[in-house]
Amino acid sequence: MKDTAPIQPTIPVTRTTLVIGASGKTGRRVADRLIAAGLPVRAASRSGETRFDWEDETTWAPALADVDAVYITYYPDLAFPGAADIVGSFADLAVANGVRRLVLLSGRGEEGARQAEMRVENSGADWPLVRCAFFNQNFSETFVEPVRHGVLAMPGGDTAEPFLDADDIADVVFAALTDDRHIGQLYELTGPRLLTLAEATGELSTAMGREVRYIPVTPEEYASELVAHGMPEEEAVPIAELIHEVLDGRNSYLTDGVERALCRPARDFADYARGAAAAGVWNLERRAS
Repeated sequence: MKDTAPIQPTIPVTRTTLVIGASGKTGRRVADRLIAAGLPVRAASRSGETRFDWEDETTWAPALADVDAVYITYYPDLAFPGAADIVGSFADLAVANGVRRLVLLSGRGEEGARQAEMRVENSGADWPLVRCAFFNQNFSETFVEPVRHGVLAMPGGDTAEPFLDADDIADVVFAALTDDRHIGQLYELTGPRLLTLAEATGELSTAMGREVRYIPVTPEEYASELVAHGMPEEEAVPIAELIHEVLDGRNSYLTDGVERALCRPARDFADYARGAAAAGVWNLERRAS
């Protein structure tokens, strides 16, 4: 692996960055990196001190006050109907309020995500775009209970996905927010190799020292399982359909986005799995905590 010096921000230290979804997988990691670099951060979420809700436009302008850059993550997903228009309206408001840079977290193989990207591109702000593969951390932060109990049922078939580490995403986003060299760049990010879900659970099994099985299910079965675990049906159905759609093989290829942005390789899934297992994420005794 090529050694690289720590990224040195090129932006003024007075610039405040709004991080939307600051309690999420990538948002909290980006906020941590900005804070570690001594840069002003406004961490926003639906329940945080700075409240931000995509469904409540009255929360947008207060969050944008005196902000120069924004990391945009959209909930529940850019593929949902109307998401591009909502993100576009926010981008327009941000620029009208003096925001100079917008960094959008986008998804591979999603037409709705591409529409949102174009709205950011046309907003008048400086923009880097970060288009991402399926996150490694979904296994340890979203599907943690199924993995912990040894059975992961998903509508993913047997196609391969270049699973991507959230820490790599956060490093790219930090660079995009703080270094002018990334303005106007589209970084399509993947991990360094392709894995089917069966192969990914095999890696998890090796890391954990006990078996994790992958069971393919239909989108309808998966949506029903999500609803049974408390997700509203109006979210569960499109999320199940989206997972089935993007894991149909359309994204079964690698890119050099991480290396192009950071001058280092992307983190391998096996390294992620070993680290998460060592941290005890999937320990059975953690169930009650």
